[in-house]
Amino acid sequence: MKSNPYKNLPPLERKPDGTPYRMTPAQRKRANALIRRECCNCEGGNCIALDNGDTCICPQSISYTVCCKWFRWAVLPLDKALEAEIYRGMDLKRCAVCGAAFVPRSNRGKYCPDCAAKVHRRQKTESER
Repeated sequence: MKSNPYKNLPPLERKPDGTPYRMTPAQRKRANALIRRECCNCEGGNCIALDNGDTCICPQSISYTVCCKWFRWAVLPLDKALEAEIYRGMDLKRCAVCGAAFVPRSNRGKYCPDCAAKVHRRQKTESER
């Protein structure tokens, strides 16, 4: 029998006071959409990794805390903005163009990665004129 890759994942991070990271209702809604779309262990709302004969609903989809290792290490990194909002709540900035939350690469970061390329191209064009 093959070993379960779910068991080999690192433990979940916790806040310095020992409590797990929590999501707001809007973040949870985005996480549930991400789970339904990308999680290979979620089949029809049930978790295959926890299946031991009877169906088991995905615990991450009904919880406001980050409680699933597979979600944390395999699914959540697919949405960098959501991951940043959950884990780096205080060192986030808002994009000056679209208002999306992002983690800046330096203290001068003003735009999210998607808008940065567009703004840079526009500024370069104006400068060359």
